[in-house]
Amino acid sequence: MSKFISDEQWNDYEQAGYLKLGKLLNGEDLTALQQRIDDIMLGKAAVDYDRMLMQLDSSDGQYENAGVQSKGFKGATFNYRKIQELEYDSLFLAYMQRPIFEEICAHVYGAETPIAAFRAMFMNKPAHQGTLLPWHQDRWTHLDRDPLITLWTALDPATVTNGCVEVVPGSHKFGLINPTHPSAFITEAQAAQFAPEGSGIYLELEAGEVVLLHNWLLHRSGVNTTDISRRAFSVCYMDARTHASNGESYSTIFGEDALQPDNLGMATV
Repeated sequence: MSKFISDEQWNDYEQAGYLKLGKLLNGEDLTALQQRIDDIMLGKAAVDYDRMLMQLDSSDGQYENAGVQSKGFKGATFNYRKIQELEYDSLFLAYMQRPIFEEICAHVYGAETPIAAFRAMFMNKPAHQGTLLPWHQDRWTHLDRDPLITLWTALDPATVTNGCVEVVPGSHKFGLINPTHPSAFITEAQAAQFAPEGSGIYLELEAGEVVLLHNWLLHRSGVNTTDISRRAFSVCYMDARTHASNGESYSTIFGEDALQPDNLGMATV
């Protein structure tokens, strides 16, 4: 198996909780995914919208005022905050199944472990909008084991001024800070302790760049004050043997019975 990531890079990841992988999308491939997500937002894509969880952005930047997260199309607009279940789009699925991501999953979960997508989602901060996301870790109390990694791909330049992700390096080593919260948001007191002012760094990325994130790494993001959107594709890869107490099931990405892009009706990247 080809080795895309060196032992030194893995050591850096273990210490920091994140690793920049460089520009994995260039030229036509990047343009294709940008156009595809725009078509999905505008209702022009041949996808099963009833299967996709879609959420509109807040109008005032406040997390609690973002739209309802529910299945189905919410209207032709670029003001979506989140669109999930993109593994059912062949263009995004083909990208998710690139060999470098398979190697990362094998390293983290074990070479023989089947891998599913807990969520394959578009995250967006529209121009002069965007929702403030407070400090949190990514974990979910309804799962019998924690998904450990997320691969985050910038579809636009991600900058401080348009709401790029901010992380506290090494904070994954704290373990679960607020384990009873369903999605691991932390309190103001916990933020003062574990993410004091000045401890964060901004993960600025060019369009097409990718960063590997440990799900327990403390992170947050701000609003977008610029004229360009901050579109991104975020995939949380998990052990496919994970059970969910709410009855949800998850599509296999690597392993036996994995989804196949050719069966979903679009070209691959």
